Amino acid sequence: MKKLFISTVIVVAMITVSCEVIDTLSESEVIQGLKEALNIGSQSASKILGKTDGYYGDELVKILLPPEADVIVENIRYIPGGDALIEDLIKSINRSAEDAATEVVPIFKGAITDMTIQDGFNILKGDSTAATQYLKTSTYSGLFELYQPKIDVALGKPFVGSTSTNDVWASLTGKWNTFAESLAGELLDFKPVNTNLSDFLTNEALDGLFLKLADEEVKIRTDPAARVTDILKKVFGSEEAQGE
Repeated sequence: MKKLFISTVIVVAMITVSCEVIDTLSESEVIQGLKEALNIGSQSASKILGKTDGYYGDELVKILLPPEADVIVENIRYIPGGDALIEDLIKSINRSAEDAATEVVPIFKGAITDMTIQDGFNILKGDSTAATQYLKTSTYSGLFELYQPKIDVALGKPFVGSTSTNDVWASLTGKWNTFAESLAGELLDFKPVNTNLSDFLTNEALDGLFLKLADEEVKIRTDPAARVTDILKKVFGSEEAQGE
């Protein structure tokens, strides 16, 4: 009897909380609204980053060389034509990410379909980027595995004549490592650089993608004008009303 009473109390409490949270929303509407928000957000983020200068022209997501290459940047004057190589490399890295960003939407769509009802309620009443955080936590490793081959293809594409990003990176690090291993380099205590550019770029590109996705989520949550469909207006309008 005591167990039955406790169970009844828990059920009543859950129903009360749910009613306070969703008001007149059904469970299916909550999930539909959140999935639509994430789909729209991912499409927008992909469009923003997939255009020319989507990464390269945005200081918040612009991809620079790995930290291991700082020594190269700081001492590039020792290598003939080094400054131009650095600029070409940074631009080509960002162009590669921009190219890959155009292909990310189907990957996100696959992950969004797995959202549960409980996930939906937690996200709806979470902070301003709860949906993005959920998506990042639940899909990052899978997205990495799916996204990296696209990065690798982009890295191998020629961007100047027949020269690819991988070619420029190999040229830059090759020249640096040759110098670092020379007598002069050893006297200056320089070390060779060995960095997996594909891994680095994939992580940086995905971080930038989630940053833009978070921006789109915040807009939908806080700006009525960003709720471009009826279900978004209903779900996030209800959330907004609950917060007043």
